[in-house]
Amino acid sequence: MPDRLEALLAHFSVRAKTFHAGALCGVNDLRPEGDTGQLHLIRDGKVDVSHEGGRVALRITRPSLLLYPRPMAHRFITDPERGADFVCARLSFDAAPANPIAAALPAFICLPLDELDGVAGVLELLFDEAFKHNCGRQAVLDRLFEVILIQILRHLMERGETQVGMLAGLAHPRLRHALVAVHEQPAQPWSLDTLAARAGMSRSAFANSFREIIGCTPGLYLQRWRIGITQQLLRQGRPLKLIIHEVGYASEAALSRAFKASSGMSPRQWREMIERVA
Repeated sequence: MPDRLEALLAHFSVRAKTFHAGALCGVNDLRPEGDTGQLHLIRDGKVDVSHEGGRVALRITRPSLLLYPRPMAHRFITDPERGADFVCARLSFDAAPANPIAAALPAFICLPLDELDGVAGVLELLFDEAFKHNCGRQAVLDRLFEVILIQILRHLMERGETQVGMLAGLAHPRLRHALVAVHEQPAQPWSLDTLAARAGMSRSAFANSFREIIGCTPGLYLQRWRIGITQQLLRQGRPLKLIIHEVGYASEAALSRAFKASSGMSPRQWREMIERVA
């Protein structure tokens, strides 16, 4: 089976920054900062979670995680005296808010920790580090949060818990072969026929399944992926003329047309916008 996450994480990585370890008592408002998401691990205690409007959206009574991949204000309500034990991190997704991983996830995810396979040892180490003061503690915690996020993505794909979008496609036993091929080799001259062959499907069955499960045509998905990589390389200071062949276009003019069709602006306008907000 191809590695469904390797190319995704190579092009669009995520970084975690731990910002809290300890008890939260009473009412605590967690507000987003810029484009960052948040990942909370609840080791012990009962927590009511509310979102915009103030209504309780979740009631957590067992050790769990809460993932907010995109900025979203939320409130934790715990016993004012006993509270609940949290370890929390901010998540910075490359190219946010256009990061395809963050965009593919729901607004928030709540999972009991004992339902997340293969993380017992990671969680034990993370909680041990969180409540001690060892040297290098921050760096260890940040890396462990990144591991937890990858395990969440694995869980969602392996359990088929996303019904539409990129992660649903990567969970599909046939479509994932075509998606991984696009992610790993964006410069290839992919066509509907060659992608259908990668998936081991007929042309019509592939096109229909792709549109139904991923939510767009294969051609549009390929274009968005190529433009996403182009934007990443432009952020790194690469000139457009050196990017063309890496993303499968024959000329700078062809890439510029596709870029404008996808983003609504030319590569130069987009780069100037990024430089202004940096």
